[in-house]
Amino acid sequence: MSKLDELIVSYEKHLQEIETTPDVAFLRKVAKGLGPAIYNKDASMVSGTDEKELETVKNNFLIKKLGLEDSPALDKAIADVIEKYGKSKPNKYRAVVYYLLAKHFGKEAVYN
Repeated sequence: MSKLDELIVSYEKHLQEIETTPDVAFLRKVAKGLGPAIYNKDASMVSGTDEKELETVKNNFLIKKLGLEDSPALDKAIADVIEKYGKSKPNKYRAVVYYLLAKHFGKEAVYN
């Protein structure tokens, strides 16, 4: 099993706690889109309590990657995803957070 496949299995387990049948093919696209960052312990995680980190998610992913306009809806979506993922988990997989945000905004086509 490749390192990517191992990570996908781990991401899928996290997603199964949130939604019963995650779209593994889409999850794989999101993970691949993150490039080598998924193999770096620090870069592969999102701190749900670090405002600077959450601002980076908004600016670099939601605005730049997904092409969304900056609005309070973006901050709310991030907060909702962090809440769904579980506040008790201090660090969340970036691929899972991005997957959930892309799904939330119906932007799966960005990865086609």
